[in-house]
Amino acid sequence: MSVLDTDEHWFDDAAGRLIRPYTVSNGRTEPTTRMELLSMVIATGRRPQGQLGPEHAQALGLCDSFTTVAEVAARLRLPAVVTKILLSDLVDWGVVDTRAPDPMADSTNLTVLEAILDALERRI
Repeated sequence: MSVLDTDEHWFDDAAGRLIRPYTVSNGRTEPTTRMELLSMVIATGRRPQGQLGPEHAQALGLCDSFTTVAEVAARLRLPAVVTKILLSDLVDWGVVDTRAPDPMADSTNLTVLEAILDALERRI
């Protein structure tokens, strides 16, 4: 089952996300781990202690292979800052690892930004 299949009861086509972003982040506005939109995240293979909430579980499921924070945010249909908070929780729990963006991936380079947009559009 894909992440989007499990998301059907959290998302309504007309109303949008039924659970508001501040609820997903428990009202937090800052992640505990510094991440950029182009930072890479990957699951460590460790099992989380305790049960993960649905958004944390979905984010972890998207990290089976290296992926960017931006892609996880797009797939979860959440704002980037909320996604960074979820991912930083997973990093704190030792179930996700993060890598700084490739220095060659200049976030102001129009070609890089277009490639990211193309990748996100293919995934949605």
